[in-house]
Amino acid sequence: MAGSLNEIKTKIASTQKTSQITGAMQMVSAAKLQKSEKVAKKYQIYAEKIKQVTVDLVSHDRGTSSSPFLAVRPVKRTGYLVITSDRGLVGGYNSSILKSVMAKLRKHKEKKEEFAVLALGTMGIEFFQTRGIELAYELRGIAEDLSFSQVRDIVVEAVRLFSDEAFDELYVCYNHHINSLSSSVQMEKMLPITLDKSDEAEINQHSFEFELEPNREEILAGLLPQYAESMIYGAIVDAKTAEHAAGMTAMRTATDNAHTVINDLTIAYNRARQASITQEITEIVAGAAAI
Repeated sequence: MAGSLNEIKTKIASTQKTSQITGAMQMVSAAKLQKSEKVAKKYQIYAEKIKQVTVDLVSHDRGTSSSPFLAVRPVKRTGYLVITSDRGLVGGYNSSILKSVMAKLRKHKEKKEEFAVLALGTMGIEFFQTRGIELAYELRGIAEDLSFSQVRDIVVEAVRLFSDEAFDELYVCYNHHINSLSSSVQMEKMLPITLDKSDEAEINQHSFEFELEPNREEILAGLLPQYAESMIYGAIVDAKTAEHAAGMTAMRTATDNAHTVINDLTIAYNRARQASITQEITEIVAGAAAI
């Protein structure tokens, strides 16, 4: 019985230490989430403005620009830029995006269509490598304080692969942050830059013509890389926010579960201790009666 009591006591102590660790990790994730949400909200203002300008310029330059960002050709191979985390302990954050991407890849295989995968984040890289999927590009260790210079390197490589016809269109796949409890998988077309139905509706609302200096082609040459960078930057910031929210939720659940285990073990310890005391009293009484 003494051995059983010591085992329960050891389990309680180890579980308490685990709950302290998960509680601290929950607080860290909560702080990162708050900071990331502020960055994402501020960035949305810039993203909306650069999109408005780009849509207006592209709408007047359909089929006339020589920019590689606008090169539309028959789709023989589809590319997917997949953003995952560099670590685990984030609940179903990585599994949700990877499950959605794999569903897309299986459809391509069924139709015998070619595809290319670009992976940002260690979890995604290792996931695809273990399944024998060759990566056209990979990047580990995405910084928390991501800069546009780091994003520019990703965009340059993506455009190079697109120009070399490694793929004919590229989708950015990531988890979009909704709130601290939920996120949704997003797949947004990055290359070539084209107008969707909402953009067409916005253009049809006005028919203004502007005189531009320098000419429209030169402005597009400088603006389109910035627009592509903004898409990647926005996707990574959004994905990071969703990652921190998932991490906070996972650690809160782990902490709550640890407290439940501690309560159950404490009850079991008290019962075992009471049984041990009762047995000792019984033995003493029986011994006294025998004398």
